[in-house]
Amino acid sequence: MRRKLRKGLYAGTFDPITRGHYEIIARATKLVDHLVIGVAQNAGKGPMFDSKTRVKLVQAEVQSLVDKGAAIEVQTFDNLLVHFAKEIDADLVIRGLRAVSDFEYEFQMAGMNHYLCYDIETVFLMASDRHQFISSRFVKEIALLGGDVAPFVGESVYKALLKKRDSGKRA
Repeated sequence: MRRKLRKGLYAGTFDPITRGHYEIIARATKLVDHLVIGVAQNAGKGPMFDSKTRVKLVQAEVQSLVDKGAAIEVQTFDNLLVHFAKEIDADLVIRGLRAVSDFEYEFQMAGMNHYLCYDIETVFLMASDRHQFISSRFVKEIALLGGDVAPFVGESVYKALLKKRDSGKRA
């Protein structure tokens, strides 16, 4: 009898995707047979990049993992995380933690998600010490103020941030 392929969901706004996100994605591909990266629409958060651009940036960043055989797909969603997880038939939700301060929020969310859908598990992956301080919010702020974000993001994201910064200066 064949075992069911294990499908995981790693969701976020990814505005933009950082090296910290990439690390969690790479590690998550070792835990599941198929990983869906859910790009949350989150229009209420006022993202810098529209969802179509964020999907393209995520796809560009994970292409090296796909080239090495990882089964990854990137999709947008605009509903509850657990509802999206059920739609895609995910077995588990993967969440990245940077610091202890992330844990309280994530712990509460995992509890609520479990209550809403008891058959989907949440798995927490701790960011490595090289990436614990990186956040999309800081990356955007540093980039817009002219700082160098190249160490924190991949090349496609770096170029997109420079383009955004430069277009804002001309306005």
